[in-house]
Amino acid sequence: MEKIQFELEIPIHASPNMLYQYISSPSNLQEWFADKVNSRGKIFSFVWEGTEELAELVTKKANERIRWKWLESEGDDSFFEIRIEVDALTKDVSLIVTDFADDEDEVEESKQLWENQIEELRHTIGA
Repeated sequence: MEKIQFELEIPIHASPNMLYQYISSPSNLQEWFADKVNSRGKIFSFVWEGTEELAELVTKKANERIRWKWLESEGDDSFFEIRIEVDALTKDVSLIVTDFADDEDEVEESKQLWENQIEELRHTIGA
């Protein structure tokens, strides 16, 4: 079954350099994204409420973006990515989240989940 790609743009008041630390390092991801985060090489382990999900680090570009692919979704093109975007004129910083949902009904729920996670990130970094 074809997954549905969606994208969210969330403004955040923080420097790209600091944000990058919070989206790329396991200890910082653990502060806002998952209950527990570990990495071994390119494989990241994310734990929520005792359930472990494994993802492979696909792309990492300092102060710009990070992309993972869930190991359980090997047979499709899905991934999840967090990108830092700085407006050239205003210098406003946004996080652009790209993710996939299994069906149309899950898109809004997934977006809401991401918004809650980013809100947690804002709280963590005082943005």
